Amino acid sequence: METPLHTLDATEKSIGRVASAAATILMGKHTPAFKKNVVSKERVHIINASKARFSQKKLKGKVYVHYTGSPGGLKMRHAEKVIEQKGYSELFKKAVYGMLPSNKLRTERMKLLRVTE
Repeated sequence: METPLHTLDATEKSIGRVASAAATILMGKHTPAFKKNVVSKERVHIINASKARFSQKKLKGKVYVHYTGSPGGLKMRHAEKVIEQKGYSELFKKAVYGMLPSNKLRTERMKLLRVTE
């Protein structure tokens, strides 16, 4: 049986709206058979990530923080730098990742997400 594929077009939409729609589908909340402890087998494909609406304030002000675990290892990157290094798809992946519940199923759900620019 083929798993359902949902395609979300990000053209002229804000990153948060697209990410929340993707997170809802990945959790399976849109189906009547929703269970919190089961991974929905529905895949999500976000297209046209580079054509999404990004304000200049968001690009300059949004900071992604990562701690390496070593002393002095707090890494901070602005959204502009993330786009420069990894592309627009990384912003969508980080947004969806933050909207999913932080449990053992998060990584399994993230494997069902695909983002193309």
